[in-house]
Amino acid sequence: MSDDYEYQHEVEELEGKSATAARLFDVRRIIGGLFVIYGIIVTIAGVTASDADLKKAENININLWTGVCMLVLGLLFLLWMKLRPLPAPHPAPEQGPARPGGGEE
Repeated sequence: MSDDYEYQHEVEELEGKSATAARLFDVRRIIGGLFVIYGIIVTIAGVTASDADLKKAENININLWTGVCMLVLGLLFLLWMKLRPLPAPHPAPEQGPARPGGGEE
């Protein structure tokens, strides 16, 4: 009885670690984080743009607009992740032993 309890406890612990790892490596977190970081960099480049840079772009501060859009998109991804987190994975249903013929009757 003790061995069964320990085995069940180990299985539950591994399932918990698996769920934590799935949430940690959520694609929305990675994409959102990268967009926020790059958005900050491009926004700083837009704020510090010189008159010559603006003249090349027909007086449109494209770095500023692109950086702000990247920041907004990245924050939307992170907000989406916060509002709709990944569900915890459900354990697979236990299956009975396979039949020698391989088919169901």
